[in-house]
Amino acid sequence: MFTEIQLQTKKPEEFISITRIIRDAVKNSGTKEGIAIIQIPHTTAGITINESADPDVVKDITRMLNVIVPDRFNYLHQEGNSPAHIKASLLGFSALVIIKEGDLMLGTWQGVFFCEFDGPRSRKIWVKII
Repeated sequence: MFTEIQLQTKKPEEFISITRIIRDAVKNSGTKEGIAIIQIPHTTAGITINESADPDVVKDITRMLNVIVPDRFNYLHQEGNSPAHIKASLLGFSALVIIKEGDLMLGTWQGVFFCEFDGPRSRKIWVKII
């Protein structure tokens, strides 16, 4: 089963929990055992799995990415969004999650996040359930 999800981001940089959306896709598929592949077709956004209980974790990740990849640098890409491309590459564009007993097999504190680095924009999330 394949699902395309539309997402509208609201800020230049934000982490949006998409765990519920992915769980709904798994439930709607009827799959009890398998794998969910979460992928995005964008080069200035990413997908990550990390702690979803404490919002300070996401804030810390965002702050550290901004230290590692500063907005101002002698970037060659003329469009002006090189930091977004680099941050997206560091996090990656996909994730795999095991499906067990009809649900995502995530740790107690884990959530799936869409990571916007060049917003606000209209984005797509592709979910393939095998």
